[in-house]
Amino acid sequence: MMQYQSQAVAKPYFIAALGLFLGQIIFGLIMGYQYLAGDFLFPAIPFNVARMVHTNLLIVWLLFGFMGAAYYLVPEESERELFSPKLALATFWIFLAAGVLTILGYLMVPYAKLAEMTGNNILPTMGREFLEQPLLTKIGIVVVALLFLFNISMTVLKGRKTSVTLVLLLGLWGLAIFFLFSFYNPSNLVLDKYFWWWVVHLWVEGVWELILGAILAFVLIKVTGVDREIVEKWLYVIIAMTLITGLIGTGHHYYWIGAPEYWQWLSSVFSALEPIPFFMMTLFAFQMVNKRRRDHPNRAATLWALGTAVVAFLGAGVWGFLHTLAPVNYYTHGTQLTAAHGHLAFFGAYAMINLTIISYAMPILRGRIANSPVAQRWEMTGFWLMVTAMVAITLFLTGAGILQVWMQRYSDSPLSFMVVQDKIRLFYWMREAAGFVFLAGLLSYFTSFFVGSQEAWQAKTAYARA
Repeated sequence: MMQYQSQAVAKPYFIAALGLFLGQIIFGLIMGYQYLAGDFLFPAIPFNVARMVHTNLLIVWLLFGFMGAAYYLVPEESERELFSPKLALATFWIFLAAGVLTILGYLMVPYAKLAEMTGNNILPTMGREFLEQPLLTKIGIVVVALLFLFNISMTVLKGRKTSVTLVLLLGLWGLAIFFLFSFYNPSNLVLDKYFWWWVVHLWVEGVWELILGAILAFVLIKVTGVDREIVEKWLYVIIAMTLITGLIGTGHHYYWIGAPEYWQWLSSVFSALEPIPFFMMTLFAFQMVNKRRRDHPNRAATLWALGTAVVAFLGAGVWGFLHTLAPVNYYTHGTQLTAAHGHLAFFGAYAMINLTIISYAMPILRGRIANSPVAQRWEMTGFWLMVTAMVAITLFLTGAGILQVWMQRYSDSPLSFMVVQDKIRLFYWMREAAGFVFLAGLLSYFTSFFVGSQEAWQAKTAYARA
């Protein structure tokens, strides 16, 4: 079923991504219970370690998904085999080994000792949220990224150029370039936070959105048969709005760290515009499906594509806008409202686009157009369980955040942090319950890979490919 044999290198990337995703959810459940029982698994897995593992697994599995997506769609878009399939497999094993060893390091070695063992005294880069990786791991990530980008770029340069591959390359190169700021760790805390956002914000509210748009456009072209020219026009408008609002909107993190005060009004204006490209993406996805020229048998992939646009708009757009303006952020910064926005935005924009491309590509990589109806029912059940659970988690954290702001920061007689945490415990119990529903949804998604009469379905679903 594959058009190009080298697309097969995407398969191990997708499998690794899903395995690491499961690990991320397990550690999220551990953290959620530690909010309720602080000594759970202590001292084996203290909260700070569980949190590092949870967030680092998120980053690594998303990167595996992005790389697998690129290795799958670039040959098809470029109409030629991948420049070097062997290099793609080599970078897979290097990246997987580096990721696993880093996670084991977090779990088995005290963080200060790990820093000492891995050369942090030579170039201090550790100890910052999301960028806790040891120096050796960061160097490994850069090496893997450069090899990956060389492989992908050479494939594109030697083949057909499309809007999808050009936008994807822009996003992937931006991802690698902005990660270099993780090596810059100035002693001045304001400078540190200023440039720290050049990695974190410019990833998730900048170049990662280009990757999201390119992958979504590719899947919609394949499952709807809509003319490429229509998709490309939408894609260019969306990425233009993304770059304009995302780059300048970085300043909404600068409100309270000592940066010039012009960031308060400048980034308030552009941050208020950040939901627009996500809303446009939602309109884009539904319009493409409504104009479809074929009924693709992979209904699950179509559902994931539409769901990605909607949940990304809600999480990154609506929940981001709720507390991005400076007068509001003054009270909400660092509360559970931030966690609510982060969970729904990461899941909607990036976890779901990875699951979208996996849902579309994995059946083809396994030799069929689409999974069986039984398998797709399991997959779509997983979709609804995960989406419902994540929306519930977001609402529970939003409720906790509103009460936290009122009792701890806005009230005439504010309460202490720990007193407030005790008063909002009910929301943490509900979040934990929703987390187990999410895990059930993920397991249902996994089940779809192992059920159904695939051979019979393959025979029934042969159709003329556009």
